[in-house]
Amino acid sequence: MATALTRKDFVSDQEVRWCPGCGDYAILSQVQKIMPEFGIPRENIVFISGIGCSSRFPYYMNTYGFHTIHGRAPAVATGLKVTRPDLDVWVVTGDGDGLSIGGNHLIHALRRNVDLNILLFNNRIYGLTKGQYSPTSEVGKVTKSTPAGSIDFPFNPITVALGASATFVARTVDVEQKHLGDMLKRTHAHRGAAFLEILQNCNIFNDGAFNDLSDKAIKADHQLVLEHGKPLIFGKNRDKGVRMNGQRAEVVALGNGVTADDLVVHDETNLALAFMLANFEAPLPTPIGVFYATSRPTFDGAINQQLQDARTKQGPGDLAALLKRGDTWSVG
Repeated sequence: MATALTRKDFVSDQEVRWCPGCGDYAILSQVQKIMPEFGIPRENIVFISGIGCSSRFPYYMNTYGFHTIHGRAPAVATGLKVTRPDLDVWVVTGDGDGLSIGGNHLIHALRRNVDLNILLFNNRIYGLTKGQYSPTSEVGKVTKSTPAGSIDFPFNPITVALGASATFVARTVDVEQKHLGDMLKRTHAHRGAAFLEILQNCNIFNDGAFNDLSDKAIKADHQLVLEHGKPLIFGKNRDKGVRMNGQRAEVVALGNGVTADDLVVHDETNLALAFMLANFEAPLPTPIGVFYATSRPTFDGAINQQLQDARTKQGPGDLAALLKRGDTWSVG
């Protein structure tokens, strides 16, 4: 009988080389912590990354891994999952890697519903190349590449995933370790393209980008934890909620005749609600948790079923016979 794995079994012998204080450390620690719970042999687990700070991830996991080229991790992962559907495949990317040069590969992996666990680290900056604005940087962001302030309107990773028809879309925060662990488990449990945005601090080039969601003194008043079947309540004293005012969501104080029964109840299967939550802006709180979850046949499952059906109908393949089939010419 195989010995049960522990967190230490998933820690590689490589020196972790991120800046001290980087949010990536917290994410790595939590991934290594939960891996043993899945009961999957390390040789059946693969981490695939592109380019960027987050893309060092495969080096630090004592599993198989592939550090690919900029933006192409979803494409490489798709090829692997299709040819080896038995493997547990994770994609680790960043807001720059996944939403700029890799945007096309990301949306099609989501659209096809490839059975991948996709982790997108969002720090709203290019960290590895030393602080240029990224596709998620806010308008007016002053960086080395935008000294007068960015004029680009930013991507919202959650709406991108929802718009690409992802079957699982969630968000968490690097310092919320329990919530992060829960979201990683939900991501892994989903069969299909599971997309998890992890809001992550870059303390060197964009420190405090998500301070309202991570500062213990204020986060409860800005963070809306989504729970399926429960009303949208938040606040340090759990005394605020979100209700509909016509077609618009608004924050209300509980009490004085306003109760939980007046609030929006979260439903992970409601796509329209997921889009609305994804577009919350202040004074509305920032949602974290599962926005949307549904079931649809996976791309890797469907393509392998096609291959099996073809073998059943036509027999084993014969490459020589295939090359000689139909019209052929001899060139002398």
